[in-house]
Amino acid sequence: MQSGPWQPHGHPQPWPPPWPPTPAPAPAGPGPWPVVAAVLVGSWAVGLTVGTQAIGWLIAQVLLASGVDEPAWLWPLVGLVNAALVALPAGLLAALPRSPAVRTAGRVWLLTGIGLGVFGLLRAIPLPHHEAYLAVLASSIALAGILLRWLTRRAKRAAQQPSTAVESRAESPAVVEPTGKSPAVGFGIAAGLALLLPWAWVGALGGLLETVLAVAVAAATGWFAATLLDGRFWTAYQRPGTGRPTSGARPVLLGGLVAGVALVLLAAGIGQPGTQLALLLVLPPTGFAVAALRPLSNRLPRRYAAYRSAGPSGSAPGGWLIGLAALGPLAFADPEEISLLLVTGRDVPFWVAVAAGSSLAVALLLALGYALSFARPRAGLPRRWLGAITAAVVLLAGTGVYVGLGQPGLHGERLFVVLKEQADLSTVTGQPGQAGRDARVREVYQRLVATADRSQAGLRRDLDRLGLDFTPYYLVNAIEVDGGPAVRAWLSRHDAVARVLLSQRLRPLPAPIGVTHGDATAPTSVPWNLSLIGADRVWSQLGVTGDGIVVGGSDSGVDGQHPALAAGFRGGDDSWYDPWNATRSPDDQNGHGTHTLATAVGGNSVGVAPGAQWVGCVNLDRNLGNPARYLDCLQFMLAPFPTGGNPFTDGRPERAPQILTNSWGCPTIEGCDPGALRPATAALAAAGIFVTAAAGNTGPFCGSVDDPPATYPDVFTVGAVDRQRTVTDFSSRGPAPGGTVKPDLVAPGAGILSAMPDGGYATLDGTSMATPHVAGVVALMWSANPALIGDLDRTWEILLSTTSPVSPGADPTGCGAPANTKDATANVEGAGLVDAYAAVRAART
Repeated sequence: MQSGPWQPHGHPQPWPPPWPPTPAPAPAGPGPWPVVAAVLVGSWAVGLTVGTQAIGWLIAQVLLASGVDEPAWLWPLVGLVNAALVALPAGLLAALPRSPAVRTAGRVWLLTGIGLGVFGLLRAIPLPHHEAYLAVLASSIALAGILLRWLTRRAKRAAQQPSTAVESRAESPAVVEPTGKSPAVGFGIAAGLALLLPWAWVGALGGLLETVLAVAVAAATGWFAATLLDGRFWTAYQRPGTGRPTSGARPVLLGGLVAGVALVLLAAGIGQPGTQLALLLVLPPTGFAVAALRPLSNRLPRRYAAYRSAGPSGSAPGGWLIGLAALGPLAFADPEEISLLLVTGRDVPFWVAVAAGSSLAVALLLALGYALSFARPRAGLPRRWLGAITAAVVLLAGTGVYVGLGQPGLHGERLFVVLKEQADLSTVTGQPGQAGRDARVREVYQRLVATADRSQAGLRRDLDRLGLDFTPYYLVNAIEVDGGPAVRAWLSRHDAVARVLLSQRLRPLPAPIGVTHGDATAPTSVPWNLSLIGADRVWSQLGVTGDGIVVGGSDSGVDGQHPALAAGFRGGDDSWYDPWNATRSPDDQNGHGTHTLATAVGGNSVGVAPGAQWVGCVNLDRNLGNPARYLDCLQFMLAPFPTGGNPFTDGRPERAPQILTNSWGCPTIEGCDPGALRPATAALAAAGIFVTAAAGNTGPFCGSVDDPPATYPDVFTVGAVDRQRTVTDFSSRGPAPGGTVKPDLVAPGAGILSAMPDGGYATLDGTSMATPHVAGVVALMWSANPALIGDLDRTWEILLSTTSPVSPGADPTGCGAPANTKDATANVEGAGLVDAYAAVRAART
């Protein structure tokens, strides 16, 4: 036995080896052309990816706003084209130059470009099935990470063969990395949590499953990025000839840039359309912060020498940082709400931009701070507990921001469950006139409630037993239920259930959007639209203004204090209902509801029937709705109930308005299918309530009247004309699904002056503006002849037979209407332009 210090056989040098290790010879710097090629390829990859993703999103949003279904192949095609145009030059960059730095850049850009193409294919999963998309995406990214790690180990083993050992050591000097004793992990977590702070402030979580899956996608993304940006990657950008390989500005700037390009490509491939735009701002700058943390993964005090390794490990800090950064857009923003439909005002797109921009700024500041603290060649190594304390402090701060300033809680979608049995109203009859109409409403209400109570009893018991919150409905025999995909699958198999739809919910905002004010002045004379249909002649020559009639408006709300509307509010505790925000008096932030209802019954020369009264309901929150909220308001219109009342037991059918104006539609993105509201409009018709609906603003395409309730045969559907009596290009055309000729007629809908919140006025366009004209004309007709109240057949006949001619505009073919002179353009203009004067005169005879 030796008496001196033990030396392992075959090791004449001391053990463990001295720190720092003897630096390898400095690799030769790359020539100018490979560097130029790398700059060009990186710039091409970033510009192409950002442009392609933004243009693809804009195309999808234009299709949505136009009412055209987005093809399932759109986003997979965008991803594949983007990936192919990036991967080809990146592959050449990875194979041709001799410079390790340039080849490494090409390799990671090629891999992330391929990932963009593969992950982009998953966007073929429809947006409403967000949980399914997240589950498949998380699995795909995790599998990609496993494959990448296997390829990395294989490449490492090949590099360690004797024939390549010299070359391997020349290109990739040894990197001494920790296995857990570095403070880098704590500082990486702290940085990731700091990037989450803006999202915790302005964002809101979805449902439980949606949030869990978003965490899974973020974790898989961080793991994949850590695998890609491992020790082998960073050694390609070390300072040549130094004993501390990743210190100094070179690895932070050069390595951070290359990593940032890779993260651009990775961000473009994950998240549904809209989410990836936020990720394109959030993830790329984290490359610099990860680069600034690398020195902490490569320097350890001598006492931790036993934990040193020469392998390409130690990438956990970057994985934590990137994963937490990705979690913000994935979990705290609903991609369906990142939409052009919500760009007006400070809605979700505004706050997503604020959060993403803030995260970008935080990432750059962190990169600068970490670089100055850790990446200087002579920077000291902080103790490991300092990283842990920093992460804990940021976590506590983030929790305080989320609970105190954010929107805590889960705000997921609900399910709209339509039952198989619907009430039979075919035998409901009654006499025309107010008394006969009231009797019919009462009979319809009683039958609907009885059917719902009886047929829903078993399902309600099952939902109570499972602890699921639900809201029953009777106008359509349906129930809205809390639940995700598992609950939906169970409900779909229930014996009493016909189908299960999504009932979309908007996530809360950090601050109110603000009231939309008009920028026009009150009219000083009768506006052109009222003169065009002869409403002013009805007032002056026939002495009819709508007295004795009540019109119900379901929309964004109503400014009940507006001078044009205050006098017409019916009042009482059953004339206003807000199922979204539970306001107790008429209110409107958006202005759409105030404008449309004032066109029907407003005073101050803006309304067709200024003598009529009105009741209101809020079915649109920030310009979006869902089947349940639309039904809430339609139920309220059939049988109004007092504030806080139960629609099933406290309804007052005798207080139902005679006429309803509806300047909204329920598309599939909000959860409706073609028949979702069909029982509701059938019940309203059976009760003798006249229902008008906007045709939509997705013209001039034929068949663009495609969203309920405008498609239904018992709803009076209205298109739009301008002051030249020409059908507007935006006015939707028929035929409706099933071949029904729509619209029924047209009314003024371009440049309509009407009321806006806070006493303002504005000029707006749309079939939304045209529809209340017809509701006002019916109010004049029924006021002139109360015997017509509830007589829908005779009212329809008068309206359609007293129209005046219009020009069909750009579509003289009629969109497939019957080929005869009278009906050739019926699916464009209906029966023609509504004529208030002629209709009221006919109603009196």
